[in-house]
Amino acid sequence: MAADHDRADGSGDSAAAFATTHWSVVVCAAQPTSPQAKEALEILCRTYWYPLYAHVRRRGYDAPEAQDLTQEFFVRLLSSPYLAHADRARGKFRSYLLVALNHFLTDEWRHARAAKRGGGQPLISLDAGTAESRYALEVASELTPERLYERAWALTLLDQAMTKLKGECLAASKDHQFEQLESYLTNEATQSDCVAVGEKLGMTAGAVSVAIHRLRHRYRELVREAVTQVVASPEEIEDEIRWLFAAA
Repeated sequence: MAADHDRADGSGDSAAAFATTHWSVVVCAAQPTSPQAKEALEILCRTYWYPLYAHVRRRGYDAPEAQDLTQEFFVRLLSSPYLAHADRARGKFRSYLLVALNHFLTDEWRHARAAKRGGGQPLISLDAGTAESRYALEVASELTPERLYERAWALTLLDQAMTKLKGECLAASKDHQFEQLESYLTNEATQSDCVAVGEKLGMTAGAVSVAIHRLRHRYRELVREAVTQVVASPEEIEDEIRWLFAAA
């Protein structure tokens, strides 16, 4: 696993990175002749469905209805007329999705209930069991629907980065090292921690410290890549990263 990669800040490759953000997918998907963008948007929906589902549940809907609502929202989102109102200049992608969902809940759902869901279109498949298992962990909190959505969104992005990092370590045959160092991605490692981990990995404490530093660096790069996909411009990246860790 490489320790250093070019940063996607406001220069260099950032322009190319922002050619394929989630916002660009939404804009392209609004065009009837863009089947590739439609497919990309469907994948996007499968990635971010849980924060929206959790928001709907916290607004008081039971599990079956929340699942139906979330599915129907995605069907509407995948329709060109619905996407035609998307405007990346209005703010962050997560904010756009939440505003669109709330608009759907307060207005369009009462019309959708009277007709066959999705107008005959295939629904986005949601894992109801996983949804409720995850939501059960949220029930005891006193978060508002909006705050719960933000927290779930932040955790989703961080989990994406962590999953990629774990995959890279596995590909480099460093999965055992990752297991020993994972907790230090977000927690400081003391000298005694490095010594103890080093004994398990057959490394010196200094080598463990360096490995933790490199792993943290790569993790932050992967978080940055995930954030790049959900903001409208490179200038928003740092603020969004700070928001991400605070919201989680």
